[in-house]
Amino acid sequence: MPLLFVRQDITKMQVDAIVNAANESLLGGGGVDGAIHHAAGRGLLRECRTLGGCKTGEAKRTRGYKLPCKYVIHTVGPVWHGGNAGEEALLTACYTNSLRIAAESGCESVAFPLISSGVYGYPKADAIRVAVRSIRAFLQLHDMTVYLVLFDRDAVDVAKERFTDLQQYINDHAVREIERTFARGNKDAFPFVRTQRTARQDHPDKNADLEPSQPFFAPKKAQEKVQFDLFEADACAASEREPEPETRRPLASSMSMPAEAGSGSIENTLSLDDLLCQLDESFSEMLLRKIDEKGMTDAQCYKKANIDRKLFSKIRSNAQYKPSKSTALAFAIALELPLPEVREMLGKAGYALSRSSKFDVIVEYFITNGDYDVFEINEALFAFDQNLLGA
Repeated sequence: MPLLFVRQDITKMQVDAIVNAANESLLGGGGVDGAIHHAAGRGLLRECRTLGGCKTGEAKRTRGYKLPCKYVIHTVGPVWHGGNAGEEALLTACYTNSLRIAAESGCESVAFPLISSGVYGYPKADAIRVAVRSIRAFLQLHDMTVYLVLFDRDAVDVAKERFTDLQQYINDHAVREIERTFARGNKDAFPFVRTQRTARQDHPDKNADLEPSQPFFAPKKAQEKVQFDLFEADACAASEREPEPETRRPLASSMSMPAEAGSGSIENTLSLDDLLCQLDESFSEMLLRKIDEKGMTDAQCYKKANIDRKLFSKIRSNAQYKPSKSTALAFAIALELPLPEVREMLGKAGYALSRSSKFDVIVEYFITNGDYDVFEINEALFAFDQNLLGA
């Protein structure tokens, strides 16, 4: 584990093996094939001439030569003929056979291009789906870090198109957050949104046709067309203002124990050692408890979380281990926790979900919809240029 999406030149990947989307001759070509042969040097071509070609769906291994990897695994993807000529089975075989050779060669990390999605015409959205499904099936039985390298911007855009509902969810979240901010009276937080009145003062000729409640968006930052009435927002802010300072009650110290009647002393104040002894359950302790409650094995949990086995061992052996936010969320996803428990687990690690973070909003979208597939979530995070879950 795990499976990671990256945007990178595959010839620069620091892994044990890279996979070449080759043609049947194995003697080089265009696209990824040509780039790998060019970066590896003529030694790669000389060795490929000894292999006798390769059939579609099969894979063969060579040395990496001038590449930063130890091996190049060559596989021949299917040409797209409409989807009814066994293309999916052949493409699945490309990934399965390449991963098998990588495992037999002792590789701990391997990088794939999106096989057959170039001149061979395989639809990119379907190619991504087959790649993820094939790699995930392999990783259920093996420990290896696998990278799916999507260097082509079109492939990233196609991945993003799969999540149109998610895009709308993000947009709606942004609208609600802006409305909350204005309702709190913090208009300066969004300087790119101005009222019609302010806009008309700045540009009286250009904005004469605006409706009274229509917002004006400064051209440089007009990302979202959010419509609301600032005068109503001001009224909301006024109703929600806190009491004046003189009406507030002083806060009692949470660090002190009640003193004896009439003693007037603070000798019963808790010491730092006392407070440290009353620490709540840690992230590691909650994680291990939840694994037991779900009836999962450790391996089932960290594989489902897209987490490396070595990292999980560190968490298990250290009750006070503090994971990254992406790691904590990955385990919450693997355990299929409801949103309140996800927030609780994050809190154990010192984090929270924020409405102002696109990463957090995306993860919350999947949890809210009961979709706990970490690979699909990572595909969405990658499509929206966010960090991935797992490690």
